[in-house]
Amino acid sequence: MAAAILGTAIFAAGGWGFAAVLFAFFLPAVALSRLGSRRKAAIADTDKRKARDARQVIANGGIAAACAIAYAFTRSPVLAAAFAGAFAAAAADTWGTELGTLARSAPRSIVNFRAVARGLSGGVTAWGTLAEAGGALTVGAVAWAAGIAPWWIVGVAGFAGALADSIFGATLQALRYCSRCRRLCETDPHLCGSATSLVRGWSAIDNDTVNAIATLTGALAAGGIAALYTAAF
Repeated sequence: MAAAILGTAIFAAGGWGFAAVLFAFFLPAVALSRLGSRRKAAIADTDKRKARDARQVIANGGIAAACAIAYAFTRSPVLAAAFAGAFAAAAADTWGTELGTLARSAPRSIVNFRAVARGLSGGVTAWGTLAEAGGALTVGAVAWAAGIAPWWIVGVAGFAGALADSIFGATLQALRYCSRCRRLCETDPHLCGSATSLVRGWSAIDNDTVNAIATLTGALAAGGIAALYTAAF
């Protein structure tokens, strides 16, 4: 229901062009989430295991919807770029997560380069980073084809959003410890059912919060670059 409301608002605000950008994020995200599902199901420590809900929909699409609604009243190309940048960030993060967890190489923390458990926020791999770029550029290409914003602005902003996601996921997002399993995780309780203790970050900041920050970063980056580009040319 939340996805239907958000999608309807975006279509009403920007028409088929904005809807195409939404689908450029949503359709690959659904397909990639099913890729390697057995291997992903074995990851027991991440906050990303939970079922998709309204909060997750808002975290990934709320900023974009707000930009689209603002665009409907102003017709500002800066807001149009911000809308696309938000979804480019969401796509980059999704591609990086869904494909990065399947990489053969072990992920490393983006802040200190130490090895981290597969699936935990803040961990990056070369394959996952390339996937982030692919997701951002895919949305950028659709935004450009729809006449919303230059592809490179959207692509750069989307990658910046995914980078912010990794940094905040490795610093501010809650990281917990399960004494029963003797391993780090992101949930309370752990999948085993035991209570966990906070070892890093803020307990109120979870993966959805970080996703919202990432899309906001993508929107601000795309809007800022578009404003500078428009002023210069």
